[in-house]
Amino acid sequence: MRNDAAAVPERRLDLDRFLPYRLSVLSNRVSSAIARQYSARFDLNIPEWRTMAVLGGTPGLSAREVAARTAMDKVQVSRAVASLTKKKRVQRETDGKDARITRLSLTPKGRAIYDQVAPLALHLEEQFLSALSPAERATLDQLMTKLARQSSLLGGG
Repeated sequence: MRNDAAAVPERRLDLDRFLPYRLSVLSNRVSSAIARQYSARFDLNIPEWRTMAVLGGTPGLSAREVAARTAMDKVQVSRAVASLTKKKRVQRETDGKDARITRLSLTPKGRAIYDQVAPLALHLEEQFLSALSPAERATLDQLMTKLARQSSLLGGG
């Protein structure tokens, strides 16, 4: 009796070709490059900036919603919010409809920092994407959208 499983060559995990690993490394490198632009100057770490960036575009989110939008875990968001609150960059308000929910927004001090860091981040993004033609950028955007949708179907958020 023949074992069909033996006929299929075994795939080996090659991290240099494994897409999830490559995406993670690329994301970490880009985040670190942006962080070098703002970390010392504004006393921000990556989770704090991600929290501020989300709240800068969409104020009034809960910590849970920030975690969902940033794909950070709840502990990272909780620490970032606590630190940003202590530095008077984020404020908390109780939700008017559900007192169990706290809504987050940037303070004027936080907004001033956001308004300085956002252009730095956009400039770095432009430098990063300058390696691609306009057609490649459009294709990348389409592919990222498809892969994000697929990751949701796989249970990735």
